[in-house]
Amino acid sequence: MDDASLEKALLLEVSQAGAVQSDAFAATCGVDHKKVIGLMKSLEASELVASTATDQSQLVLTPEALTYLTAGSPEAQAFAAVPAEGCTLAEFKAAVDVTVGEVGFKQAMQVKWLGMVKGAEPRVERKVDAIEDTAVALLAAVAAGTEIPAKELENLVKKRKLVKQEAWKSYSIAKGAKFALERVKAHADLTKEMMADGSWRKEEFKAYNLVPGAGAPPAGGHVHPLLKVRQQFREIFLQLGFAEMPTNNFIESGFWNFDTLIQPQMHPARDAHDTFFMKTPAMANRAPEDYLDRVRTMHEVGGHGSIGHQYSWKRAEADKNILRTHTTAVSARCLHKLAQDGFKPAKFFSIDRVFRNEAVDRTHLAEFHQVEGVICDKNLTLGDLIGVLHQFFARLGMTQLRFKPAFNPYTEPSMEIFAYHPMLKKWVEVGNSGMFRPEMLIPMGMPEDVNVIAWGLSLERPTMIMYGIDNIRDLFGSKMQVSAVKNNPICRLGLIEQAETVKMTQ
Repeated sequence: MDDASLEKALLLEVSQAGAVQSDAFAATCGVDHKKVIGLMKSLEASELVASTATDQSQLVLTPEALTYLTAGSPEAQAFAAVPAEGCTLAEFKAAVDVTVGEVGFKQAMQVKWLGMVKGAEPRVERKVDAIEDTAVALLAAVAAGTEIPAKELENLVKKRKLVKQEAWKSYSIAKGAKFALERVKAHADLTKEMMADGSWRKEEFKAYNLVPGAGAPPAGGHVHPLLKVRQQFREIFLQLGFAEMPTNNFIESGFWNFDTLIQPQMHPARDAHDTFFMKTPAMANRAPEDYLDRVRTMHEVGGHGSIGHQYSWKRAEADKNILRTHTTAVSARCLHKLAQDGFKPAKFFSIDRVFRNEAVDRTHLAEFHQVEGVICDKNLTLGDLIGVLHQFFARLGMTQLRFKPAFNPYTEPSMEIFAYHPMLKKWVEVGNSGMFRPEMLIPMGMPEDVNVIAWGLSLERPTMIMYGIDNIRDLFGSKMQVSAVKNNPICRLGLIEQAETVKMTQ
């Protein structure tokens, strides 16, 4: 029966009987019950019919049990395979299939139909002369819909798995609010022809779902905690008048990542156990040749009061491609461009990914995010750096700072930054800072009275503290749970009132 005929038959039956059972109707028409349900739901959408669901269930035999109705239960087959005089175990197993040989033999021994005589060659012998196949009788009763004892039913369902409970829904189909013996297809569009001949007055049109909230609400996206904290850091920098540096170069040459920062080529950080080196392309360096020569000279013999590193600088080492180990390589590019375009005071910041060849554990990853701020102006001092750090970290909610002398290859003086964290209730290291060395700035073409102050910190650590994450692998990477992305709260960094911030830093 095709779909149109089935639809007409169902509507006619509902009209005559008032209510139709879906499963009985499917059996009468010789079609699948699911097809009737699909037709019913389509008619319900047009309000031609209405339905009421009823849960149905029935005990049915498994495909394995159906074979036993004709061939006998496994234990009966095992009994029949043993002659009256008995046989060896090997002969028995050769005469039957695996199911009868394993399951049937075991069941026959349990009901004491068969027994095994141990010896040099084990034998199987009958314990009774005749048997009654009660298992098949029970299966036949289930198939006929006859009730059997609860204990026997539990054995067939749970232990032997020969009977299963089959559940489905049947529907009582009745007339709907707009019942008719034939469905009229509603038009989706008002056409020019309908307007011209006036037929639109008699036609039925589909309802439009332009009413706000009429459609299904779309599933919205969710922002990762790192991106929330990153955006707040970015807002803080922008409020302080900083410009964002382009950080789209994940791959840098050793020159921009190390050499321009006056980091010697024999420095341990440039070894393979700390840095990822590219295989293809292994070499590339688009630095201006005159700038490259000035950096070479500063490495080998120094200048402007510096004696350099006193070694033979190698171009091949500088041309090696690496995954950048810090965003200071981006700062070096921007400062060089600033010097070449004609110096003017500037404030830059960057927040992006860096890579280091480190062992992965609960506090370290091979890739992470670095936050960096740089200020370039004439006659800047360490006092200016300390003042800027107080302003910056106050907006993060940390107003108590301490500083500890440190060493960095490209800054002098250098300081580690410690803050009393109000959430952790203790002093923690929050970043590193310093003033770029003249050996780095002079080759770029910076005036001698220009100083650059800078500081940096990771993005992951404040995010872990804020969201109570103890293992960095639960924050970034394949172990991050999707539910944690959906349900994390807003980032409260940078929400301190401006007046309160100024008050705390005075």
